Amino acid sequence: MTQPARMPALFIGHGSPMNALQDNPLTRSWVELGRRLPRPKAILCVSAHWETKGVLITAAEKPRTIHDFYGFPQALYEMAYPAPGDPALAKDLEARLAPFRARADLDGWGLDHGAWSVLKFLYPEANVPVLQLSLDLRRSPDEHYEIGRALAPLRDEGILVLGSGNIVHNLRLFDPRNLQPLPWAVKFDAEVARRITARDHAALTDYLALGPEAALAAPEPDHFLPLLYVIATQHEDEPATVFNEMVVGSLSMTSAIVGTA
Repeated sequence: MTQPARMPALFIGHGSPMNALQDNPLTRSWVELGRRLPRPKAILCVSAHWETKGVLITAAEKPRTIHDFYGFPQALYEMAYPAPGDPALAKDLEARLAPFRARADLDGWGLDHGAWSVLKFLYPEANVPVLQLSLDLRRSPDEHYEIGRALAPLRDEGILVLGSGNIVHNLRLFDPRNLQPLPWAVKFDAEVARRITARDHAALTDYLALGPEAALAAPEPDHFLPLLYVIATQHEDEPATVFNEMVVGSLSMTSAIVGTA
């Protein structure tokens, strides 16, 4: 039997939940990417929006759609992404991530908007099993990277590793009345993009040392950390390609593919 082709790994700058309702250049790029991607056996998503004490893996057979935001149009709260889960894969991942004391989460979480607002464009039929892996608040960036390294073999088993966050994410400085990209945000986004394509994992793991813009771009680690999981799955012979290089105010939609799609 032939071995399955290695799945790429993706980091998607997901931006506002409102993208889920919109036809715009960003969402059209996700649709086009979904058409190019091979169909995965399953998807493991590391979302900025699931932070826990400990490493958790969703294990429900039918994960619920979580509307983890406030003050948006009713149509957004009515959206559902009814992808199945994969309890057997969750137990397998629990064993693989035993050095990090990972635990299967049977019904506490589901699919938050960091997952479904992107997946509805990548795989609109919602017929690929989806699991989420939480961000352990107690871990350092180096430890998050090491968890990502432990996920690398999944790609050779037909599983898509998807990180969903934003390279630049500062809502305190976001002004919806002025969406012009802020100079410090552009500078940090470009520097991270350069490091991604250069395969400079050490610099990306130590991202707060990339310059004074870093503290503004990632005042909290949650939206940056999913990128570390994705780059950690990169093999020595693989490229990393940046796309959707877009900064809106103090948010960045810049995304990356590890491998080929």
